[in-house]
Amino acid sequence: MSYETLIYAMSEGIAEIRLNRPHRLNAVTATLYAELNDALTRAEADPDARVVLLTGEGRAFCVGADLKEHKAGRTAFDRRQYLQGEQQVCKRLLLLKKPVIAAVNGFALGAGAEMAMASDFILMAESAQIGLPEISIGNFLGGGVTWLLPRLVGLAKARELVFLGERIKGDEAVRIGLANRVLPDEGFVAAAREFAARVASKAPLSMQLAKEQLNMAAERGLDAALTAELEGMTFVATTRDWQEGVDAFAEKRTPVFKGE
Repeated sequence: MSYETLIYAMSEGIAEIRLNRPHRLNAVTATLYAELNDALTRAEADPDARVVLLTGEGRAFCVGADLKEHKAGRTAFDRRQYLQGEQQVCKRLLLLKKPVIAAVNGFALGAGAEMAMASDFILMAESAQIGLPEISIGNFLGGGVTWLLPRLVGLAKARELVFLGERIKGDEAVRIGLANRVLPDEGFVAAAREFAARVASKAPLSMQLAKEQLNMAAERGLDAALTAELEGMTFVATTRDWQEGVDAFAEKRTPVFKGE
């Protein structure tokens, strides 16, 4: 399947989704949201896809809404449908059964930042910047960022990022707990793929459970978390991957997991 606004490729367990509107710095449109939702569904359903790598074509990850499209005289219903598209995409990223890595290769602003924050990992190129300028232009936040951002960086820092709308670079994003790693500009995508390959080598069913339970951690008490962990440990012990992990440890070799 080909897309108008995306490039989708599968290789060695990595479903790579590249936003492909470089002439508009990958600014989002209703079509992009619809196609991204479809691509995420495709990656989730593919048993060969162990991890999703989300990045941007050209010199930006995504600079947010395409303001030229906003001036096209859409109806209130059209605008609501467009806004709901982002909510759906970010929720999919958060709840996808497979890990999602946002490889921020340039500007990640507004909706672009929100999609990155909804991913499980944020890798940033040295020159990349991330920010939430919505308040500065009379707009408002989306993608669940008001729920997610305080959990990532704490309420005080979340207020600062949202109210001031300042862009920050990778080193600062890592320092405050927003991003995971900063990688050199040269060879950035290759390094992001290498990171994705490391994630893809882990046990898929175990990762799925870990993602779900880590995302729910703030909503659960200790007893509920212990019960969920017990259920998770009991379940994975019935899988072939669990036996493969035990055998590989005993045989001093790298396990080869199949998601079974």
